Amino acid sequence: MVKVAVVGATGAVGEEMIEVLHARKFPLSELVLLASERSAGKSMNTAFGEKQVEAFSVERAQSCDFVLMAVSGGFSTEFSPQITANGKTVVIDNSSAFRYHEDVPLVVPEINRSAMEGKLLIANPNCTTAIAAMALWPLHKSFKLKKIIVSTYQAASGAGAQGMTELEEGTRLALDGKEHPNEVFAHPLPFNVIPHIDSFQSNGYTKEEMKVVWETQKIFDDKTLACSCTAVRIPTKRAHSEAITIETEEDVTPEAAIEVLKSAPGVEVAC
Repeated sequence: MVKVAVVGATGAVGEEMIEVLHARKFPLSELVLLASERSAGKSMNTAFGEKQVEAFSVERAQSCDFVLMAVSGGFSTEFSPQITANGKTVVIDNSSAFRYHEDVPLVVPEINRSAMEGKLLIANPNCTTAIAAMALWPLHKSFKLKKIIVSTYQAASGAGAQGMTELEEGTRLALDGKEHPNEVFAHPLPFNVIPHIDSFQSNGYTKEEMKVVWETQKIFDDKTLACSCTAVRIPTKRAHSEAITIETEEDVTPEAAIEVLKSAPGVEVAC
């Protein structure tokens, strides 16, 4: 039984983390909900019952065995190293702050859980990378991936609660024939698709697209793996989807690939 804190508990990602802890029957001795000063004292209706939100402090976080960070990269950059400085509290960071640090493991447990051994700071990959990696890793082990071409179709939830709110409110305005300005997304999202997520890089890809390349190579520990990604925002509230084309070094049939995926942990084959 362990004590777990969720930092950013009142946000969309924090709420999802709490739901997952409950759904996975994680062996909690105590769940601590931490957020900003303005949220402190509020009550949250969670799967674990009514819980009170506390103001974040390094000391309170350090009183826990594990800290799940559902916060911005800037906040995590400042506070995650402070939390782990006690030499015992493990921080699992959901932001991009530490994903590309050589000394910080980027982990999908079904793939590279051994990278976490002895580490107090662990990075969680981008959502699109994690989805792809779960299906690609078993194929990589069996047939050695040579090339990956990924097309992602990402819901408004990828931009957090603000993104989902902008989609909902914008859709209502659009249906009424009114202007629906965009602040969260690069363009108005209702009844639209936007092939532009995050900032464009010098190579013409967006940062969201390059995250899939950088992170897959790090998780698989294979910088030779060729990868290209196109990331598109779509007007749905939740659930991302991806279409992936692969080239393997070894011969593979669709039937053989399906058999490998059927036995892969965390993968459900529907065909």
